[in-house]
Amino acid sequence: MANDNKPVLRSQDWFGRKDKLGFIHRSWMKSEGFPHEVFDGRPVIGICNSWSELTNCNAHLRQVAEAVKRGVWAAGGFPLEFPTISLGEPFMRPTTMMFRNLMAMDVEESIRANPIDGVVLLCGCDKTTPAQIMGAASADLPSIVVPGGPMLKGRWKNEEIGSGTDVWRFDEERRAGRLSEGEFCDIESCMSRSAGHCMTMGTASTMTSLAEALGLTLTGCANIPAPDSRRYEIAHRSGQRIVEMVHEDLKISKILNARSVDNAIRVDMAIGGSTNAVIHLKAIANRIGLDLPLARFDEISRQVPVILNVKPSGKYLMEDVYYAGGVPAVMKEILGLLDGDALTCTGKSIAENVADAEVHDRDVIRTLDNPIQAGGGTIVLHGNLCPNGAVLKTSAAERHLLQHEGRAVVFENHEDLMNRLDDPDLDVDETCVLVLRNAGPIGGPGMPEVGNMSLPKKVLEKGVRDMLRISDARMSGTSYGAVVLHVSPEAAVGGPLAAVRNGDRIRLDTENRRLDVLIDEHEMNRRLREWQAPEPHYDRGYGRLFLENVLQADEGCDFGFLKGRGAKGKLALPF
Repeated sequence: MANDNKPVLRSQDWFGRKDKLGFIHRSWMKSEGFPHEVFDGRPVIGICNSWSELTNCNAHLRQVAEAVKRGVWAAGGFPLEFPTISLGEPFMRPTTMMFRNLMAMDVEESIRANPIDGVVLLCGCDKTTPAQIMGAASADLPSIVVPGGPMLKGRWKNEEIGSGTDVWRFDEERRAGRLSEGEFCDIESCMSRSAGHCMTMGTASTMTSLAEALGLTLTGCANIPAPDSRRYEIAHRSGQRIVEMVHEDLKISKILNARSVDNAIRVDMAIGGSTNAVIHLKAIANRIGLDLPLARFDEISRQVPVILNVKPSGKYLMEDVYYAGGVPAVMKEILGLLDGDALTCTGKSIAENVADAEVHDRDVIRTLDNPIQAGGGTIVLHGNLCPNGAVLKTSAAERHLLQHEGRAVVFENHEDLMNRLDDPDLDVDETCVLVLRNAGPIGGPGMPEVGNMSLPKKVLEKGVRDMLRISDARMSGTSYGAVVLHVSPEAAVGGPLAAVRNGDRIRLDTENRRLDVLIDEHEMNRRLREWQAPEPHYDRGYGRLFLENVLQADEGCDFGFLKGRGAKGKLALPF
């Protein structure tokens, strides 16, 4: 994609000046040992690194950054690595979702404030990928994503095991008395055996795959295992490509648009992606000023079948997905359902990128005629319990629960759930509906991944594997079960979930996309009039900023003041 009219480099306003400011900027940079010729007008490429030892999924990104730098130097650019906050999914409390917007702001302002012409986004762990894309979309420079890749497959005895998905399963077996504490401890050492993010189709694998579907990575980048040498080779090529993108003035705004977001939703349905993708794609759409109603997700869900046989919807792991052909092969399989003309960071269209893609294992990547599930993996519900919407990952649920009516067993918050779940006196059986409230954006706080409530011990002991569960929380993309999530508006702002009482009948009708509590409107309104708002979780700092500005789940949980494309921001001179 040639462009003889190369854009004026913004970095030259720092390094190309012939005055006192240029002297200062070049002199300070030379303190790091860079020679004078790096200021000769070559593009400055920022490498936005979410490396952290507290984010184990991204703990190898220092090495990935070095590969990117090699590529930038080879293409005639000047690479400068910078850190941002990093969101480690297993460790951060109350939840990484609370800090996604903070990371997005960090990324945006770091890009905007510094002498950068293009940026390489190094990500992997769940929220790091959408946060970086959100921030880059608002800053609007040429941008390319380089994920760290999934970790290698776990293996216990003769069984391949995957992050999250098998943790929940083994924990239930332990609680039911079918797995010893010694075996459980042994499995702990067998699951996470390399660098990289979850190797199931959790949120990390989903969002890195969708980054590729959006056109923001080089073709085939998303699913390469983290320890694979090809991960570093494609990082090198990404470094080369970002320099070309700067010369072509191929900004992220030329790639992210309604067409690319639509493609990402279609790929999400085909891979049986995490329910969290709905929130993150909504937030990304908000950043580019795109109106993306929840109805669009459900419309596409009815059109695109699940063709990827990967946990938690299927049986394989992400290493198998890569060997089978990865995201390019999936996109080639559903190309007739995609906008193949959508532009990507390669400078070519989606159709051109995947033209030579092949499927190497037909049990991993199915055909449209032989899918894992006829409809998409995630559906959108409405009803008197969720007037603004809720989501359900049907591909990971027991079929018999997709049309279900049962008695509500209500938990006021996650602490209440943990305290009473295994109480032998809990009035519950497998036909009941577990309801968790006050776990949304405000109530959580931050909308933690607690929606995949463990089943009560007395139910597990009967051999039951799934129950209908409803909450205003999220759940890990690695989770499975008939779990209705993101109920909006949430209970903590007076949503209908706040009115549900023990013993109420709740009906799930996925065929008609309905979720209702079977009480009349008058009774619902009476109960809500008696409702009292909970005390806020924070009165200062970022927590207070979050509570005062976060949008509800159906709007992407971003901050309202960050919607729309960011203003370019004028360069303020320091002297």
